[in-house]
Amino acid sequence: MRFLIRQWTHRNAGVLLAGVAVLISAAMSVSCGGSTKVAGTLPGTVVVSISDPPSCMPPNGSFTHVFVAVRSVQAHIDPNASDNSSGWQELAPQLASQPMQIDLFSPPQTNCVLAQLGSASLPVGSYQQIRLLLVSNNPAAGAATPSNNACAGNGFNCVVLSDKSIHELLLSSQDNTGLKIPPGQIVGGPLQVMAGQSVDLNIDFNACASIVLEGNGAYRLKPTLTAGQVSANNSGIGGQVVDSLTKAPITGNVLVAIEQTDSTGIDRILMQTAADVNGNFRFCPLPTGTFDIVIDAVNTNNVPHNATVVLNVPNGTNLNTIPLIAETGATAPAVLQGFVTATKGADVTLAALQTVTPGGSVASRQIAVPLESINAVAATPAVASTELISVEANTNCPVGAPANSNCAQYTLVVPASNPNVGVFSSSGVSYTAPASGDVLYTVDARAFVPMSGSMKDCMPSENTTSKDTGGLPLKAIAATTTNVARIDFSGCS
Repeated sequence: MRFLIRQWTHRNAGVLLAGVAVLISAAMSVSCGGSTKVAGTLPGTVVVSISDPPSCMPPNGSFTHVFVAVRSVQAHIDPNASDNSSGWQELAPQLASQPMQIDLFSPPQTNCVLAQLGSASLPVGSYQQIRLLLVSNNPAAGAATPSNNACAGNGFNCVVLSDKSIHELLLSSQDNTGLKIPPGQIVGGPLQVMAGQSVDLNIDFNACASIVLEGNGAYRLKPTLTAGQVSANNSGIGGQVVDSLTKAPITGNVLVAIEQTDSTGIDRILMQTAADVNGNFRFCPLPTGTFDIVIDAVNTNNVPHNATVVLNVPNGTNLNTIPLIAETGATAPAVLQGFVTATKGADVTLAALQTVTPGGSVASRQIAVPLESINAVAATPAVASTELISVEANTNCPVGAPANSNCAQYTLVVPASNPNVGVFSSSGVSYTAPASGDVLYTVDARAFVPMSGSMKDCMPSENTTSKDTGGLPLKAIAATTTNVARIDFSGCS
């Protein structure tokens, strides 16, 4: 789910007054978190809307609808502000009396937007935290609730499966403390609201990666959110995915991720979507800058395709046709399976990383491969990837697990081939043929406080392994399950 927050100020005379106000402002006040706020300037008007590129609708997943009820959207200039700190700015005060229940998987009203949430005035400042508050599934008497409830007695936040069954989406403190986007998850740095300028903030709520199926069959919300300042008029990034031989769209699961490299050299997935039946996809709106596009596919007969990577794609680009190479002779993708242990309970997000080396002046990096699934065909059982797991039980732990640790098993369905790598330039995209030899992966695991969505847990909070349980390099083989070396987290709070 992506929230678009649009801020603009009074035009004409309003802009002139704002400029004069900046010149005669007595001082710049500095917050305890190092951000700034200008005194004596006109506030801006904030308009909040919501959008979403889901990737786990059938046939890529089992969810046909995901409903969330939003009652507040807030921002703060202090990166260290707590849940109860003063200074949280309300961006959509209308929601307090009229909360909105939104289907994150509904078609957009426009190319990017699902619904308008509200508007408010916002003081000038450098906003370093955003949070979204949801309606409780069991609200107190007299509390405002949505006028219509699609969850039909299953709370106000729920999921609807392909069999049309409705299941409550369990919350922890999200109705009180909010779904938080801390500074490290705001792409390009804090939201800078300047006098006389327009600002658009895109918030991506990755619904497909934010729902945990617990052992008792319940669905739980573990929010995964990122944000970034965007241009509402920018067209985003799009293209069409086709088979490299037939030049036709691939019938099956075609997943497209938009990524950016972090300080460790790992590409992190910012948003993910599924290409439509014609192979088309589009991400919008997007923050200013360049991105990496990573695509993989499994057709209806379980034939996997190489991950195809296009590096350094600027916002506003139409990539046109993007070819994916089918794995010759493969009857199914590869499966990586392993265990994570933690000294205390933790939510753990997993990623399968491959290294790409485009050559020339473009640096090597580790890209996150979109996690696929295996279809049930004949005697082949269905296999789903579990990129988000809850490590909260100390039963069924593997041999050799640390004493008194919690543990959980994960499964990652990935291509059994090396990536097809392209680099974007003004003259088009030039591809380097996939490397021959072993197909090697690294499994990356990041631990968070249960149900916090973003608060890091354990020391360190991120671990990786590139070995199998025999201590050999972690190699993917088509239609084969490879057991990954155990990943252990200690020092968890």
